[in-house]
Amino acid sequence: MIKVLVVHGPNLNLLGQRQPEIYGTTTLAEIDRQLHALARAEGAAVETFQTNHEGAIIDRLHGAQGRYGAIVLNAGALTHYSYAIRDAIASISVPVVEVHLSNIHAREPFRISVIAPVARGQIAGFGAHSYLLGLRAALAIAADGARRARRKP
Repeated sequence: MIKVLVVHGPNLNLLGQRQPEIYGTTTLAEIDRQLHALARAEGAAVETFQTNHEGAIIDRLHGAQGRYGAIVLNAGALTHYSYAIRDAIASISVPVVEVHLSNIHAREPFRISVIAPVARGQIAGFGAHSYLLGLRAALAIAADGARRARRKP
């Protein structure tokens, strides 16, 4: 069974109440329920984790080796300046799908992603659906990796 780790970064615990005009009204608990339901429907498992601390994200990324087929990561504002998270992603073999609720490319100029160059891909601008799209991508990537691993002699 494919397992995917979903990591929610800083301030995402406030979803539903924090700037709903940008981030919507769906709460983090609702997003997590949707992710678990989608994973079950696809015959997979998902573990979700939220933290407001950069080091905790890095620890989870490092600990994903051998435990998960892929990672879905919304690093929140850390996306824009955390070279430590970027380096952590680059140092592991588990593929990472970067997700964002808002379209970071249509917002303030500082909202670039320093982690995009080391992520497998990025999904942004679809609200809570970004997570579900990210999970679908992560499951496909993990399944491809599992097929390749089985073919190796």
